Amino acid sequence: MKKRIVTGLFTALAVMANAQSFTEWQNPEVNAVNRAPMHTNYFAYESEGVAQTGVKEHSSRFMTLNGTWKFFWVKDADARPVDFWKPGFNDKGWCDMPVPGVWELNGFGDPIYVNVGYAWRNQFKNNPPQVPVVDNHVGSYRREIVVPATWKGKDIIAHFGSVTSNMYLWVNGKYVGYSEDSKLEAEFDLTSYLKPGQKNLIAFQVFRWCDGSYLEDQDFFRYSGVGRDCYLYARDKKRIEDVRVTPDLDADYKNGSLRVEVSLKGNGNTALELLDAEGKQVATATVRGNGVAVMNLDNPHKWTAETPYLYTLRAALQGSSEVIPIKVGFRKIELKNAQVLVNGKPVLFKGANRHEMDPDYGYVVSRERMIQDIQLMKQFNLNAVRTCHYPDNNLWYDLCDQYGIYVVAEANIESHGMGYEESTLAKRADYKKAHMERNQRNVQRSFNHPSIIFWSLGNEAGYGSNFEAAYDWVKAEDPNRAVQYEQAGKTGKTDIFCPMYYGYNDCLKYCEDDSMNRPLIQCEYAHAMGNSEGGFKEYWDMIRKYPKYQGGFIWDFVDQSVRWTGKNGKMIYAYGGDFNRFDASDVNFCNNGLVSPDRVPNPHMYEVGRIYQNIWTTPADLQRGEINVFNENFFRDLSGCYLEWEMLKDGKVMRSGRVDDLNVAPQQTAKVKLDLGTVCQCAEWLLNVSYKLKEREGLLPAGHIVAKDQLTLNAYQAPAMDLKNTELSNVEVAAPVIQENDCNYLIVSGEAFRMEFNKHTGYLTKYEVNGLDMIKEGEALTPNFWRAPTDNDFGANLQRKYAVWKNPEIKLTSFSQHTENGQVIVEAAYKLPEASAELSLTYVINNSGAVKITQKMVADKNAKVANLFRFGMQMPMPRSFETVEYYGRGPVENYADRNHCTDLGIYRQSVSEQFYPYIRPQENGTKTDIRWWKMLDAAGNGIEAVAAAPFSASALHYTIESLDEGWSKRQGHSQEVEEADLTNFCIDKVQAGLGCEDSWGRIARPEYQVPYADYEFTFILTPVRHNIGIQ
Repeated sequence: MKKRIVTGLFTALAVMANAQSFTEWQNPEVNAVNRAPMHTNYFAYESEGVAQTGVKEHSSRFMTLNGTWKFFWVKDADARPVDFWKPGFNDKGWCDMPVPGVWELNGFGDPIYVNVGYAWRNQFKNNPPQVPVVDNHVGSYRREIVVPATWKGKDIIAHFGSVTSNMYLWVNGKYVGYSEDSKLEAEFDLTSYLKPGQKNLIAFQVFRWCDGSYLEDQDFFRYSGVGRDCYLYARDKKRIEDVRVTPDLDADYKNGSLRVEVSLKGNGNTALELLDAEGKQVATATVRGNGVAVMNLDNPHKWTAETPYLYTLRAALQGSSEVIPIKVGFRKIELKNAQVLVNGKPVLFKGANRHEMDPDYGYVVSRERMIQDIQLMKQFNLNAVRTCHYPDNNLWYDLCDQYGIYVVAEANIESHGMGYEESTLAKRADYKKAHMERNQRNVQRSFNHPSIIFWSLGNEAGYGSNFEAAYDWVKAEDPNRAVQYEQAGKTGKTDIFCPMYYGYNDCLKYCEDDSMNRPLIQCEYAHAMGNSEGGFKEYWDMIRKYPKYQGGFIWDFVDQSVRWTGKNGKMIYAYGGDFNRFDASDVNFCNNGLVSPDRVPNPHMYEVGRIYQNIWTTPADLQRGEINVFNENFFRDLSGCYLEWEMLKDGKVMRSGRVDDLNVAPQQTAKVKLDLGTVCQCAEWLLNVSYKLKEREGLLPAGHIVAKDQLTLNAYQAPAMDLKNTELSNVEVAAPVIQENDCNYLIVSGEAFRMEFNKHTGYLTKYEVNGLDMIKEGEALTPNFWRAPTDNDFGANLQRKYAVWKNPEIKLTSFSQHTENGQVIVEAAYKLPEASAELSLTYVINNSGAVKITQKMVADKNAKVANLFRFGMQMPMPRSFETVEYYGRGPVENYADRNHCTDLGIYRQSVSEQFYPYIRPQENGTKTDIRWWKMLDAAGNGIEAVAAAPFSASALHYTIESLDEGWSKRQGHSQEVEEADLTNFCIDKVQAGLGCEDSWGRIARPEYQVPYADYEFTFILTPVRHNIGIQ
């Protein structure tokens, strides 16, 4: 391999000795050649009028480079063209490539997904700074443009928003420069290379991998190409080169100051004008030369995620027409008493990590998609985002400023594949410059954004002197923000203790240790892979209890999968391993999102939205109609909301009302009186309370529910499991008839029903009422201890640890029947030898075809047997049973440790909509705390289930087996699983929780597990007819 590298370099050097060395791509101490210095994110408009639009694309000083470029791709780096940049080069046989656009989603190479260990890990041993030549794809771009003639006499700058992994640039046959750091813009001064008013050739070449790739081992899809907008812009020769704004508040957090630092190319005075949101001038100042001015404001509007008020600063160099507008938010960030304070308040960070990812365009994320993401964050009460694990598009920070999102702004550093010990690049002198530059440029570019509360030095890249030096530089450069780095732990250089996947007990221990004096804000937690987020509330119980525990950032916001065509021609969301047999893959570990790739909220997003909400309702004196309303906001009262309430009797709305004036200050509790009336003790009475916006706020419409709660007025009493015969006046009760002369089946029948029990298994195999079969032909009502393992289950290896319960041997040891009190009782006893347990099934059948079923298991107290996934039964029904109606938690799926977002009520849904297509098939569709559950056909006929206590149930057009990938994951996709010609009804006493601490070993909290023990489950199935609507 090394020989091939040397050969390729020699060829390049021989051809291009007069221009560039072509050693840059494997030299960690050369990360840029002739690249313009980084400056804060701004655009200089040609006039005040155009500046007011705030849209650079409308400026005559702007020219897009987006669009179609001529493109040539090679598989191996040493096969790249070496003279393509020449003006006379013939590119007629080249393909087209969009800019921005990633190669792998435009027909060149395959997407790769790996979590850790570099994309080359299957073929190449790490040897920094050397990267492979073989499979190191290289893309070469050419395009002719005409630069406006009016730009003559101006300086012309090229802006390449994001190029992975590096770029060499030529203009009109001359070498311009080189850049690495694929997630920050590279700008080059092209003034001396371009000819305004004439055709100009721009050519650049991009390597899939370079020495900088060792710092870009982030847990995401590895694409190559151009990920963000590219353009040219013109500047006056004499101009403002950089503007930095530092807002601050006084000790009382009332009055504000704005420090403005200006750097010039040339000299002169800069006029500063500060405008409020309505465009009214509120302050002015002048900066002489390269200098600083401070603008003071009495009681300005403050910027927070709750109140994202923005002023506009206009900077104009006197004697120039250029106007630079910059958004300003007045806010103050402090570290005091083991807390982060924003404007003096210890805010809670209800966050998520967000990769820049689109299912169709990869790294190319549109403005519309960004706004959609922020809208979803606002809808589900997220107030903070970590830019994992690199700087985002400038527009993302603009939108966070505008709509109010706290940001952890992370540098483009992750060398996870090198490990954390002595091999870490954090300790290597030859990579110090890259560590420093990536952090410096991150700060220099994004300095002005009020949404940025923390700088993050990187992610999962070990710890060493390089990070310590970066921390020192960032703190000196910007002492007004917190700086964090996860690998610094509790004792290294970090202002925040920001671990990832810190368990409940570890968090509790830290919170109760008074010697720990840094805020605890998990940079990653609550791993949202597949059907997850069980136990999320328990994290927030601690956060709301302990002052120095201020929140965290869920991993992560969006499932990363790409839209793809599967083996059967159906659309799937593809993940690692779906593209070829050779590339490294970490399978579906890229899909840990709160929302799907197309931004459909995954079911667990609703749990996050409830737990993250900012208004909480608790009982005060419910008999008098009094509730306590706590406003968890830190900066705004509840005057923008109204309260709606409704009372439910056994799930049906009986009364409702509204409270328009909510006088609740931030962080305060107020008592609110509702005209509830009286309730009886004869039923379950519930109070639903919701809080809605009076007017549109940002991206949220008027009427949007910002918070809700459900209180119990009179608790549920489970029905007695006394199954009685149906009695009609003047009609003698006839007991069911037993027919046992068949050698295979025991038959129990009545006037309108027939049941058949298999004498060899003891199972109910036929349940017919009024000619309608409740059990699909050839199936049976059977014990069920298994579920299709979730991603968290697979991560903890439960598909193997719990395997004894998957298809346990269930040996029938006795089978009998008798008649008692006019009802038939059928009893079956079993042994489960592999599980060291005894099981019994008892059926009590009345004269109208209702059956009470008791499933009882006795465990061997001396045996060591794995936990169960569930204890219950399943009954495959004909597919015609397409409707479920139930009184329980809904409307979305929910589980024992993830049901706080679901309210008790009566819901009527189709079986088809019960299934949720997690990207990899797994358990889904369960509902909990069920009082009654009906399975109905189109005519409203079917069965109703009730139990001795609230139970869980599900109904899917899928079998458990079809969603179970077995011993190991098998590249499954929900869209490729065929529906079964049945409706599989599962009814459980209990099912294990989902967990969320991580997806690679930890399981649900103990209180949500189903340990090996004795269990007894009694439920009644009753035929129902013409149940055509909610009763």
